[in-house]
Amino acid sequence: MPAPHPLDAPTVRVWCRLALQALGRAREEIDAINVYPVADGDTGTNLYLTVESAAESLEEAPGTDLAETLRAMAHGALIGARGNSGTILAQLLRGMTRVLADGGQLAHALREAADSAYAAVAHPVEGTMLTVARAAAGGASGADPAAVARTAYEAARGALADTPGQLEALGRAGVVDAGGRGLVAVLGALADALTGQEPALPEVVGAVIPFGCAPDGDPHVVPGGPAYEVIYLLEAADSAVPALRGTLDALGDSLVVIGGDGLWNVHVHVDDVGAAVEAGIEAGRPYRIKVTHFGDQVRATADEAPRGERVLRAVVAVVRGHGLADLCAGAGAVVVATGAELPDAIRRAHAREVVLLPNDATLRETAASAADHARSEGVRVALIPTRSAVQGIAALAVHEPARRFDEDVVAMTSAAGATRYAELAVAERESWTSAGICQAGDILGLIDGDVAVIGGNLVETGTIVLDRMLAAGGEMVTLVLGAGAPDDLTERLEAHVRDGYLAVDTVVYGGGEPGCPLLIGVE
Repeated sequence: MPAPHPLDAPTVRVWCRLALQALGRAREEIDAINVYPVADGDTGTNLYLTVESAAESLEEAPGTDLAETLRAMAHGALIGARGNSGTILAQLLRGMTRVLADGGQLAHALREAADSAYAAVAHPVEGTMLTVARAAAGGASGADPAAVARTAYEAARGALADTPGQLEALGRAGVVDAGGRGLVAVLGALADALTGQEPALPEVVGAVIPFGCAPDGDPHVVPGGPAYEVIYLLEAADSAVPALRGTLDALGDSLVVIGGDGLWNVHVHVDDVGAAVEAGIEAGRPYRIKVTHFGDQVRATADEAPRGERVLRAVVAVVRGHGLADLCAGAGAVVVATGAELPDAIRRAHAREVVLLPNDATLRETAASAADHARSEGVRVALIPTRSAVQGIAALAVHEPARRFDEDVVAMTSAAGATRYAELAVAERESWTSAGICQAGDILGLIDGDVAVIGGNLVETGTIVLDRMLAAGGEMVTLVLGAGAPDDLTERLEAHVRDGYLAVDTVVYGGGEPGCPLLIGVE
């Protein structure tokens, strides 16, 4: 039996990664059993995207401090929470963080998580993921975090199996609660991270309800219910939130408001979108406003089924330089040169599923906006936060269109994340850098986006950069030659790797990217 792991920062990172993988594997099945509170078939997707945002936040928060790691994960979930289920999950993570970051025990953290989630929902309903969360907290016991996580998970599984008998909509459809099923996957990942043993997740059983085809023919559990889902982030004083809750509660249903310390995530179903946004304006500054019309969403998905001519999956990548463009296009990607072209490229791909590779840290928000817009048009979109073209190349290398979408996305994300990136650039002026003062014409070696080396020529600087990157290990080096760089640059660096690192392979591409003599990737 593997030894239990401590509840520390590395374990939290493993938990988040395993939760994302588990939700990725179960996403389609969870979407298919989504009948409450609205039969819009997106609960699995919303939970996946919420945890994906948490994982991205962890990626940007290096360090080994448990409190900081937990807060980064909870913050990422807060700002990226999607739908009713994703918003509740984000609040559960915030509740756990409040206790664990102050040195509290896991069992107490699970109780605080459940209590805070109930408090965030305007009208809690039993037979939902709230019930599963409270059961997990009530069943948690043991002398160490691993035992607590395992018992909480088993209690959650039992509560999930009981949900059809607690909520009429579930019993009528013959399915368990979709949000509760997702929460069980997240708790299973926590148990796995702490025990080192993967728990057996419950199968999704019962009649599968096609998206938009609830038994009563209405896309809402209550016929004639609100037509729109409104979600936004809100910067507002904590004192303004009670009045906001009251206003939104009178406008619609499925109200969930989570957050604190001036930042909130607001979710509500309404008929009057303008009034819901106005309420946010009165309370503070709403932004990232997303509005979904349930009827349009239902019709879009229903209409999609007979479109045999529509491509199942496409990869859209931002690359600069003719060589890189040809390379990525040859790997099956739709290629654009700027982030502004992403929305049009997604439409031109005419695909049901799209994977976005921005290949530039500065394009993250642009790509996220394009992804949100595509989702509003019924396209499933996964944004892989590639920060360099070499990470995009690594992701494309493992892309398998025949795989399930979630499995393909997880594989591509893992490949990109396992690739460290660097580049050589020419300084345009004298300036301060993280490696010291550079002069115009100096060669800068940037590793993972930061200036690490200031050199006098490309070969010297490239050699130092490679040695620093390979000091941490690596099996494959990718060199992408830019426009105007000397042809022998990659030859000399390839020879350096070959002579100094016998177990490391090197692959060279002619990228043709202007203004960047060399891109380097180490896997």
